[in-house]
Amino acid sequence: MAIASGGGHWVELRRIFPAFAGADAVFASVHAHLRADVPVGSRYYTVRDATRWDKWGLVVLLCQVLWLLLRERPDVIVTTGAAPGYFALRFAKLIGARTIWLDSIANVDELSLSGRKIGRHADLWLTQWPHLASPQGPQYFGAVM
Repeated sequence: MAIASGGGHWVELRRIFPAFAGADAVFASVHAHLRADVPVGSRYYTVRDATRWDKWGLVVLLCQVLWLLLRERPDVIVTTGAAPGYFALRFAKLIGARTIWLDSIANVDELSLSGRKIGRHADLWLTQWPHLASPQGPQYFGAVM
């Protein structure tokens, strides 16, 4: 499963779509029109867009992501961030999924807020910038996006 919020997070996730070629990939984001971006024949789900200032929206999003994970039961969850990815990674262990968090390439000076909060829960926590890597994470393996 590849999941991210809209805007730059989705653009960054799209950059790694070739990695899903040949896989039974499921995609999710916050706008229905983004379905046009996913490979033909792949499943796509729309979840609510919510921020930390929209508490009710976060509750709805949390429920939608949990339902999606229980329905699809992905083996691996990959995200470039924000709220949908955060919740997907937090619930991943309930279904035995492995997780990858790719922190936003736009965060040059510091890790994203959601990246700082989710990092210790991700099986693989990556940054696009070598100076943001640390022994505790995230790791830098090169600019993958």
